[in-house]
Amino acid sequence: MVMKFMLLPWKPELIFTGTSVMGINPETGKFCSHLDFWDSIKNNEYFSLEGLWDVFKQLRIYKTPDLETPKYQILKRTGGYEIRKYAPFIVVETRGNKLSGSTGFNDVAGYIFGKNSTMEKIPMTTPVFTEANDVESSEVSIQIVIPLEKEFSSLPDPNEEKINLRKVEGGIAAVLKFSGKPTDEIVREKERVLRSSLIKDGIKPTMGCLLARYNDPGRTWSFTMRNEVLIWLEEFSLE
Repeated sequence: MVMKFMLLPWKPELIFTGTSVMGINPETGKFCSHLDFWDSIKNNEYFSLEGLWDVFKQLRIYKTPDLETPKYQILKRTGGYEIRKYAPFIVVETRGNKLSGSTGFNDVAGYIFGKNSTMEKIPMTTPVFTEANDVESSEVSIQIVIPLEKEFSSLPDPNEEKINLRKVEGGIAAVLKFSGKPTDEIVREKERVLRSSLIKDGIKPTMGCLLARYNDPGRTWSFTMRNEVLIWLEEFSLE
């Protein structure tokens, strides 16, 4: 269940996954009881302070630009991370120098702003991804997502060899959201926390991770920034 909390100016989204147990009166065939069990808490009593705190944590402000993002479905939300199913999407990418760096961003941004074979301008999207096959390595790629309406075959060619177009097949990813300036040290720590939580919960993560940055760091207050660490999963089942 996803709902917007309209009483606050920034209208935060409240996300709940879990199991609903409905009791049925065998004589009337009508529902007579309803219990919800959230994935994000352990105490699912009628008035749970843990549940209240879980709601309160979701009310924090994240400033996310009103731009297109890759499509995904939230399969599960725990107290520490989300499991999402991503649809395929296309990225324009080039090499970067570190997870938290901006090296290469101007090159991929130049592609969508018209520095391509047909001088076509392509709408900006969010987030900006930085992908590392090994979180300790300095070899990363920085990526901007192409709008979903664009077909791979219709996209103009990059003007530079160092820029590449690639289709991401999508899949299941675990995601940890956080605010503040995403330094390399912080990103690595968030990746370690997420990976450790997944292994503890019996979920198999793949190697590497992605950093997703949803904001312009020069125009967004640090405490309202929306950042995410994503790890693709080898497999996942809701059972």
